[in-house]
Amino acid sequence: MMSLPFYQRHHEHYDRAYRHKALSSTVSQYQKETKSKSAVYAQGSAAYARGSAAYRHSSAAGFSLDSSAAYSHGSSAYDLESAAYSHGSAAYDSSAAQSKRSAAYSLDSESLSTSSAAYSHASESINQLAAAYRLGSEAYSFGLKNSNLMIEDQSYKMSPKAKRAKQSLISEDKENEALDYSVPIFTGRQVNISGITDTEEERIKESAAYVAKRNLFATGEGVSVSKVAKKTSEEEHHEKKSRKVAIRESAERVAMKKTLEETQAFHRKLNQDKLLHAPEFIIEPRSHTIWEKENVRFNCSVAGWPEPRVTWYKNNVPIDVQAHPGKYIIHSRYGLHSLEITECEFDDTAQYHASAMNVKGEVSVYASLVVKRYKGEIDASLLHGRNLSLSPFAVTPHGYASRFEISFVDKFDVAFGREGETMSLGCTVVINPDIKRFKPDIEWYRNGVLITPSKWVQMQWSGERASLTLTHANKEDEGLYTLRVAMGEYYEEYSGYVFVRDADAEIPGAPGAPLDVQCLDANKDYVIVSWKQPAVDGGNPILGYFIDRCEVGTSHWTQCNENPVKFARFPVTGLIEGRSYIFRVRAVNKAGVSLPSRVSEPVAALDPADRARLRSHPSAPWTGQIIVTEEEPAEGVVPGPPTDLQVIEATKNYVVLSWKPPGQRGHEGIMYFVEKCVAGTEDWQRVNTEIPVKSPRFAVFDLSEGKSYCFRVRCCNSAGIGEPSEATEATVVDDKLDIPKAPGRIMPTRNTDTSVVVTWTEPPDAKELVGYYIESSVEGSGRWEPCNNNPVKGTRFVCHGLSTGEKYIFRVRAVNAAGLSEFSQESEPIEVKAAIGGGLLHAAPSPPYDIVVLESVRDSMVLGWKQPEAIGGTEITGYYVNYREVVDGVPGKWKEANIKAVADRAYRIENLKENMVYQFQVAAANLAGVGAPSKPSKSFKCEEWTIAVPGPPHDVKCTEVRKDSLVLLWKEPVYSGRTPIVGYYVDMKETEAKEERWRSVNEKPLQKKYLKIGGLTQGVSYVFRVRAANQAGVGKPSDVTDAVIAETRPGTKEVVVDVDDNGVISLNFECDQMSPDSKFIWSKNYEPIEDDSRLNIDTKGGKSKLSFKNLGEDDLGIYSCIVTDTDGVSSSYTIDEEEMKRLLALSHERQFPTVPLISELAVEILEKGEVRFWLQAEKLSGNAKANFVFNDKEIFNGEKYKMKVDKNTGLVEMIMDKLEEKDEGTYTFQLQDGKATNQSSLVLIGDVFKKLQDEADFQRKEWHRKQGPHFVDKLGWEVTDECNVMLKCKVANIKKETHIVWYKDDREIMVDEEHDFKDGVCTLLISEFSKKDAGTYEVILKDDRGKDSSELKLKDTAFADLMNEVCRRIALSATDLKIQSTAEGIRLYSYVTYYVEDLRVGWVHNDTQIKFTDRMRTGVTGEQIWLQINEPTPQDKGRYIMELFDGSTTHTKTVDLSGQAFDEAFAEFQRLKQAAIAEKNRARVLGGLPDVVTIQEGKALNLSCTVWGDPTPEVSWLKNEKSFVSDANCILRFESGKNVSFSISTVSTQDSGKYSIVVKNKYGTETSDVTVSVYIPEEERESEQEKKQ
Repeated sequence: MMSLPFYQRHHEHYDRAYRHKALSSTVSQYQKETKSKSAVYAQGSAAYARGSAAYRHSSAAGFSLDSSAAYSHGSSAYDLESAAYSHGSAAYDSSAAQSKRSAAYSLDSESLSTSSAAYSHASESINQLAAAYRLGSEAYSFGLKNSNLMIEDQSYKMSPKAKRAKQSLISEDKENEALDYSVPIFTGRQVNISGITDTEEERIKESAAYVAKRNLFATGEGVSVSKVAKKTSEEEHHEKKSRKVAIRESAERVAMKKTLEETQAFHRKLNQDKLLHAPEFIIEPRSHTIWEKENVRFNCSVAGWPEPRVTWYKNNVPIDVQAHPGKYIIHSRYGLHSLEITECEFDDTAQYHASAMNVKGEVSVYASLVVKRYKGEIDASLLHGRNLSLSPFAVTPHGYASRFEISFVDKFDVAFGREGETMSLGCTVVINPDIKRFKPDIEWYRNGVLITPSKWVQMQWSGERASLTLTHANKEDEGLYTLRVAMGEYYEEYSGYVFVRDADAEIPGAPGAPLDVQCLDANKDYVIVSWKQPAVDGGNPILGYFIDRCEVGTSHWTQCNENPVKFARFPVTGLIEGRSYIFRVRAVNKAGVSLPSRVSEPVAALDPADRARLRSHPSAPWTGQIIVTEEEPAEGVVPGPPTDLQVIEATKNYVVLSWKPPGQRGHEGIMYFVEKCVAGTEDWQRVNTEIPVKSPRFAVFDLSEGKSYCFRVRCCNSAGIGEPSEATEATVVDDKLDIPKAPGRIMPTRNTDTSVVVTWTEPPDAKELVGYYIESSVEGSGRWEPCNNNPVKGTRFVCHGLSTGEKYIFRVRAVNAAGLSEFSQESEPIEVKAAIGGGLLHAAPSPPYDIVVLESVRDSMVLGWKQPEAIGGTEITGYYVNYREVVDGVPGKWKEANIKAVADRAYRIENLKENMVYQFQVAAANLAGVGAPSKPSKSFKCEEWTIAVPGPPHDVKCTEVRKDSLVLLWKEPVYSGRTPIVGYYVDMKETEAKEERWRSVNEKPLQKKYLKIGGLTQGVSYVFRVRAANQAGVGKPSDVTDAVIAETRPGTKEVVVDVDDNGVISLNFECDQMSPDSKFIWSKNYEPIEDDSRLNIDTKGGKSKLSFKNLGEDDLGIYSCIVTDTDGVSSSYTIDEEEMKRLLALSHERQFPTVPLISELAVEILEKGEVRFWLQAEKLSGNAKANFVFNDKEIFNGEKYKMKVDKNTGLVEMIMDKLEEKDEGTYTFQLQDGKATNQSSLVLIGDVFKKLQDEADFQRKEWHRKQGPHFVDKLGWEVTDECNVMLKCKVANIKKETHIVWYKDDREIMVDEEHDFKDGVCTLLISEFSKKDAGTYEVILKDDRGKDSSELKLKDTAFADLMNEVCRRIALSATDLKIQSTAEGIRLYSYVTYYVEDLRVGWVHNDTQIKFTDRMRTGVTGEQIWLQINEPTPQDKGRYIMELFDGSTTHTKTVDLSGQAFDEAFAEFQRLKQAAIAEKNRARVLGGLPDVVTIQEGKALNLSCTVWGDPTPEVSWLKNEKSFVSDANCILRFESGKNVSFSISTVSTQDSGKYSIVVKNKYGTETSDVTVSVYIPEEERESEQEKKQ
C-alpha cells in the first residue's frame, strides 16, 4: 500500500486507482464457440473465479466426496446455497430497511420452487439457510435494543420448508448456454448520496444493510450462477440424501457461526463515528475485449458509509449521458453500479474507471475496453474506418474505378445567426460512380479543425445530404466551415462562413459575453482560466471580468473573484483534488454584467504527473494488463527544498509561481508553504498561513502594485517543514504583457456584391496576439458594426453581409490577453460591388516546359519545371501534374497526380512503382482556367538515388539583365546527398557554344543562392546552370536557363536612393511597362521581406518606394525589386556599411540645415537679480546676425534690454535689469549665417515665469540682505547622541551689537545664555523631543544695519522626518535584552534613553510575530521597554527579538530564552509566584476596628471587622496581651469565615483595656489592636463619692 500524506491519514482520503490486481480481457468469440456446450461458463473476474475455486476445493477436501456423481450433487447444492445466500441477503436487507417482517424470506424461498429438479434436491438446505438469515434479520430488527437475543437463540430448530419465489438473479436462457455473471440486487432503501440519518433506528437499519452487503460480496457467493443439466435419477438422490444433509448442516453451522461473530463485532462498533469509513470496491469492473456493434457492461459494487457517490470516466473525462443520449446507460442501485455502452465503435477503445466518494474519502478502480473490427472478404475498415483509404484503382462490385467525381448541389451559403439560436448547414452530395457498398467519409471542419459531435454540434448523413446543426449557437461557433467528402483518396471540399452575433443583453448597455473559455496548467488545486474578450462592449469600456466555477455533476456556480479582473487570464485556486470542474466568464461595464460565456471543457484537479500517467494507459497495447509498481512507504523524511522556482506570470492583480518538487521527499505526499518579502529586505512573510498548497503552482494576490517582491517556497510533510528554496529574483507587480498597438495600413478591396476583402499589417512589437476584430461603417453614418465576433488570425478577412452599392469604411483592432488595442486608422471608402474579372479579359497560361527530376526514391519522384512564357495576363494560381507509365517504349494512359493545384514549381508524385519508367506533363492554371499541358517529358526511371553527391538545384532564373551583368537566382536541391550542402558552383557559356565550352564563374563554393555575374559582352546570348556541392563532391547540374542576351533594354530604370528634405532615406523604383495585374515585389538579399517593422513600402501607380524607418546595421544588404507580369523588369541596390554612413550623414544634413548650436537659449539670474538670456553657436561668420523677438515682436537694444553678439565665441546674450509682469511670454533668438539659419526659443509663462520672477526678486533681496547680518545656512536640525534635538543655523556679517532672538509659534523662547556666535553657528537645544515640541521655529538676527530671519516648520512631514531620526537614535540607544522573573511570569526588557510613542515596538518569537494576549503583553515603563510572559510554559522557550521600527528601518535586540536561562528564570518565577500567593492569601484584618474607643459606663459596646485569608483564618482575641474568650458579658462572634464581631452588653470600668484580634492561617498571622476606655459621667462619679463618704 502506498504511503499516505500526513494530512490525509485521519480521513483515509486517498485513491486506490493503482491497485489493479485482477484486470483481464474477456474470452474471444472463438473461445465462446468452443465452450458453448460447457455446463458452467465462468465470466466473472479473476478474483471471483479464484474465490469460488478455493471454496469448492475446500468443500471437496472437507467432505471427501468420492464419486463424480456425489461431487456433482455437492456442487449443485453449493450453487443453490449460494443462490439462497444471495436471496437471503436481499430479503434480510429488505427486512432491515423497511420493517421487522420476515415474510420476505418465505416469499424469496417460495420463488425457488419453480426451478428444475436440482433445486428440490437441496430444498432443505435452502430452508435451513433461510432460517439462519431470518434469525439474523430478527436480531438486527429487534435485537439491537436487546442484544442478548441472538446469543440466546443459538439452539434454533430447522425451519419448515419455505415457499419458493421466482428466481430473479439467474438469467432464464437456454440450457448449455454460457451466462454472464450476475450480481445480487439489494432491495433496501435507496439513497443517492447517503449520510448519517437522524434517528437511532434508521442508523441501525442502514448499518445492518451494509453488513449484509459486505458479507455477500466478501465471500463471492451468489456472483456466478450457471445452469447445470439435471439427469440424476430418483434412486441416486435417495442414496446420497444423508450425505447432502450432513453437508448442508455443516455449511449452515459455519454460516451461522460467522453471522454471530459479525453480529457481535457490529455491536462493538455501533458507535456512530466508528461506523463511518471510506469507500471500498468489493467487486471491481473487469476489462473487456469485444467486436464492433456489440454492447458491453461494466459492473462494480461499492461499500462505504455514508453510501458513496459513483462517477464513471472515460480516459479520465467524466461521461456525460445527456451529451450522448442512448450511447451510455448508467445504473446505480443499492451499492451495485453499472455502465453500459451500446453499439460499441472502434473509438470506444479506452480506459474507463469508476470513482466512489463520500465524506471519508475517494477511491477509483480501472478497467479497459478493446473494440475489435471484423475482417471478411472485403476489409470492414473500408465500411467504417477513416484511417484506411481506397487504393487509387479501387476494387468495386462494378470493376475498377479510376476515380470518383464528387460534386455539391444545393450548397449552403454564408450564414448569419445569433447566440442561442439553432443554425443548420447542409449540402446535397452527388458521387459518381455510385457504389452502394462504399460509403463516403463525411467530415466537417471549422477553421481547418475537425469537428466532432457534441451537445453543441450534431451531424447527419442521409446517404445523399450532409448536414451540420448548431443546437445552441455561440460565438465560438463562428468561423469558416468546410464540408469534406472523401471516397478513398479522392475528396472534394466546400466552404462557407458562419457569423454568430451576440445575444441581446439582459441589461441595456451591458457588454457581450466573453468566448473561448479554456483551462490551462491544471494541477491538484489550481488551474488558469483564459478567455477572449468580446467584440461588443455595449458602448462603455469593459471594466473587467468575473470567473465562475461549477463542480461537474452539480449545478451550483461559485464566483471565483470578488473584484473584476482586466487581464484575460486568471488563476483559480482552492480546487478539491480529484474533482472535475467547468468554468464560465462574464464581462462587466458600468451598465452591468454580460451574459455568461459558454462553459469550458471539464478539467480534473489532478497532478500533471498523474494526468500524464492516466493518459498514457490507453496507449498500451491493450493486453488487459496494467503493471503497477508499489513502493514501500518511507516515512520520517523531512522534504528538501523545491527547485526551479520561477515567476511564470505577473500582472497588476497577482503573481503566479511555479516550481518543481524536491528530490528528497520520501514516498508520502508533500505540501508547500509560500513566503514573500519586499525586495531588498529579509522580512519573510508566509502567504498561505492556514492551508498549505498541494500543487507546484500558486497564485499570490494582495500585492502592492509597483513594488518589487521576492518569493520562496518550503515543503512540508508529517516529518516537518523543510528548508526554503532559493528566492526568486525581484519581481515588480505590474502587467508584463502590454496591450498591443493599433494595426496599420488598412486596405479594403472588392470581392463580391455583398462582401469586401480587408487586409492590414500586424502592429509593431505585438506579443501573444489572439487575433483581430474588424468593424465596418457606412460612410458618413458614424455607426460602427462588428464584422466578426470571434477574433480572426492572420491579416486578411472577408467582411460579408454588406449592402451592394454602399460605400464602407473599415477599421481593425488587435486583441491579446492584456486587452484590446486602439482602433486603427479608418480605411479609404470603398464601394461594395463585384470585382470578378475587373473588367479585363484574361487568357489561360501557356504550357510549362523543361520538366526535370529533382529527386527519386523507390516509390516517388520530385519534378521541377519552368514557368510558362505567357501567364495570360494574371497570376498563375497553381499547376496540375499528370503521369503515365512507359513499358517497352510504349506509353500508357495519363493519370492525375494531384487533385488540388500546387503553388510551387516542384511536386512530389507518390505511389509510383519501383524501376518503372514514367513520363510527365504539367499544366498551369490562372483565373481564366487551366492552360494546355506541356509536352511529355523525357522518360525517367523511378529508382532510389544512392549517389553521395547532391541532386540538381532547380528554379534557376535570370533577373536584372544589363549590358554587362545579370543576377542569377536558384533554389536548393531537393536531394542533398549523404551530407549537407556546403555551397554552389555557377557555370556559363555562350548559347551557341559547344558543351565543352562551359566554364565556372566562381572558384570557391557560394554559400548564397544568388550571384551577380559581371563581365558580359553586350549583345551576346548566354546560358547558365548551377551545381551543388557537399563533402562527397559536386552534384548534377541544374537544368540550363533560357538564353539571355546581355543588353540594357530601352527604358530600363534602376533603383534610386533618395533622401528627402525630412531626412527620410528611401529606395525608389519606377516601371512604365506594367499591366493592370502587375505588382512590385521587394526583397532583401533576394529573399522575401517577412519582417517589415523597419520598413515602409508605398506603391502608387507605376512607382514604388521602400522607406527606412531608422536605417541601421540590421538593414545592410541587397534590396531588389521585381515587377510581376512584365518582361523581366527588375533592379537592385546594395547598402553596405560605407553606403549606410553616407546616407545617414546626408539625411542628417538634409534634415537639419541649421546653424549648429553649442547650447540652446537659456536664462540665468545674476547676483543682483538681473536676468540674462543667452545661447552659444558652434561658430559664427562675420556676416552672422541675430534678431531678438519677444512675443512675436522684435525687440532692440536700449535701456531695458542690453544685447550683445560675440562672433568670435558664438555667444549671443541679452540682459534685463528686472522682470515685470508684462515681461511674461516667449523669447526667441533668431540666427542667420549665410543660408544656414537657426533659432531657439524660451517660453516663460505661468508657473515658469512666476518662478523665475520670484527667483530674481529673491536674488535681489538676498543681495540687499547680505549687506547686513544674515544667515548663510538656514535654520535646520540635528539629533544628538543623547537623543536630544538641536536647532542650528550659520550666520555671517555679525558684530558685537547684533542680537539673536528665538521664537516658537510666534512666542519668544527665553534663553539663559547669550550667543557668542562662535564659528558663526547659533544653536537651540530641545531635550526629550516629542509631539508637544512640534511647531514653527524662527530665529531673528538684527542690528542697526538691518535684520534677517530664518524659519523652520516642524509639522506634518517635516516633524515625521525628525521623529524618525529621533526614533532611530533612541532605537540605537537600546540596551541588550535582559531577563527578569516576576510573580506573574518572565519579563524581557531593555532600556532606552527615553521613549516616544512614535517608536513602534514589536516582538518576535522563533521567527513568528507575537500576537499579544492577556498572557503575552508588552508595554513601556519610563525608559524600560518590556515583554511580560505570564505563566510561562516550555513552549515559550526560544529566541526572542525586540523590533524597534523608526519609520524606515527596523532595529533588533535578541535574547535566547532557552536552556539554563529559561530554567533559572522559570525557577525564580515559581519562587516569586509562591511568595505572591502567600502574601495574597495570608490572614489579615481588612478593616472595621477603630484604634481607640471611648464609651460611657453602662452602655453597650459593639465592634465589628472583616478578616480574610485563604484558607479561612483562625480568629482569637487578647485583652491586655492575654487570651480572652467569650462569656456572658462579652460575646465574640466569627461568621461566614470573614465577619468578626465584639459585643459587651453593659460596659464597666473593668472592661477598659487594650483588645487585640489575632487572625492566623498557614500563610501568616496579623494582629489588630483597639483600646477601649470606659468613663463614668461627672454626676454619677460625684454621687458615688458622696455615697462612699
